[in-house]
Amino acid sequence: MAGESRTTTDHDTIRRWAEERDARPSRVKDVGDGGGIIRLDFPGYSGKDALEEISWEEFFRIFDENNLALVYQDDTSSGETSNFNKLVDRESVAGQ
Repeated sequence: MAGESRTTTDHDTIRRWAEERDARPSRVKDVGDGGGIIRLDFPGYSGKDALEEISWEEFFRIFDENNLALVYQDDTSSGETSNFNKLVDRESVAGQ
């Protein structure tokens, strides 16, 4: 259904969704210790100076170590492709 949010922890689903939108796995710069705050960076958005691209393997290592899930939207309520996404704690969306 258009405009509906979904939640997943499946690496293949996340990677496919991101790549369909040309998003790249990224980490906030200057966090250190190999951990950090991860994001999906979309072309043309403001993350260029604050984010550094990382490999999908590194992205999913941090994703799993931090027990994250991705809340995302395939399409907007008007039927356009949506880039909406949010990384959340898996426990906060358990049972949804």
